[in-house]
Amino acid sequence: MVHQPPAGARDLLPLEVTQKHWIANHLQQVFHRWGYQRIITSTLEWLDTLMAGGAIERSTVIQLQEYEEGTLGLRPELTASIARAMVTRIAGSASEATFSLPQRLYYHANVFRRPTVGHHGRQLEFYQSGVELLGAPGILADAEILLLLADCLNQLGLQKWHLVLGEAGLTRSLLSPFPQPIQAKVRKAIANLDRVALETLPLSPELRERALFLFALRGHPADVLQKVASLDLTSSEQTIVNNLKSLVELIDDSSATPLPLTLDLSLVQTFDYYTGIVFEVVSDVDTNQRVLGQGGRYDQLLGLYHPQGETYPGIGFCLNIEDLHYTLLSSSQLPHQTPASDWLVVPETTQAEAAAFSYSQKLRDSEHLVRVEMDLGGRSLEEIREYARCRRITYIAWIKADGTPVIEMVD
Repeated sequence: MVHQPPAGARDLLPLEVTQKHWIANHLQQVFHRWGYQRIITSTLEWLDTLMAGGAIERSTVIQLQEYEEGTLGLRPELTASIARAMVTRIAGSASEATFSLPQRLYYHANVFRRPTVGHHGRQLEFYQSGVELLGAPGILADAEILLLLADCLNQLGLQKWHLVLGEAGLTRSLLSPFPQPIQAKVRKAIANLDRVALETLPLSPELRERALFLFALRGHPADVLQKVASLDLTSSEQTIVNNLKSLVELIDDSSATPLPLTLDLSLVQTFDYYTGIVFEVVSDVDTNQRVLGQGGRYDQLLGLYHPQGETYPGIGFCLNIEDLHYTLLSSSQLPHQTPASDWLVVPETTQAEAAAFSYSQKLRDSEHLVRVEMDLGGRSLEEIREYARCRRITYIAWIKADGTPVIEMVD
């Protein structure tokens, strides 16, 4: 019998682990420099928690078991879990006023998603790194997240990428004139860039013209904002447009080099809890553009988990480690070998084995990281040396019966 992992699951061997750890470690350094602290949440969540606010479709959650309290599932993303964890802590503290805001949090974690019907065998488990900035409303917080995202990509050495920026609240408002039964179809056609579907919907000439206008609302920020300004905007819509303009100007003024930014008011994210800006970062390395990460503002989500319904603003993003790994494979950035060991300690006789273990531990107790392997016997001297060369080991310590080491540098 041949034992294989379940369809959609995969194993990571040491080199791939080394490369993905390199990516996560570089991202973590950036997060630390911006003052973010790591949070770890449960892999398991109640299904009601994951689906709060209609953010996630039940069919995408890998469900495990039903209990009297509800059904358990594997998290398909981290934002809902972090929102639940933080609100629980805030509400459970002796004084909510003493809980310091904003909270700058980051994570490295795996998430799980059930493939859609007809896609059996698609990947089930994904690895993400990301941040959540909780308790900070406004343009400054939006700018921090976008600039932090750009810093992450630059520190990884990514050269060809662009940021697609939308505004969930404005897009919903601009869709409001469409009749409710057909509004979802218009939104879906715009989100999927399906002009044919949009043109075949049963719309009046005025609404069809508006739908096609919204469909084309993407491009250079100044051009898109000028087009939107030509609409008969409500006061709230005008406020959002003004805030978008201020945000774009702030980002431009804060960056040493201009961010490759596209404003796309047809951008609609998968999760429905976004209330403000939404964005995607897209790789331009090859002709098949790849989404490396996404995020946005969610100012109502935390209130879904608070006992009294009190909410706090939030904004964040996640980066997809698999997509970053794929994009970086063709560059010279990633390590192309697993880390080499520094020492191979070889007991020459049975009487030397205890001394060899002691000598190995003495080397490992250095204040610096020293990788030490112990030879486990059964090989000739030449086989030991060949192994050391293949593993790129620097030194062999031959341990005599009396415990004396003889050091040999591997050529």
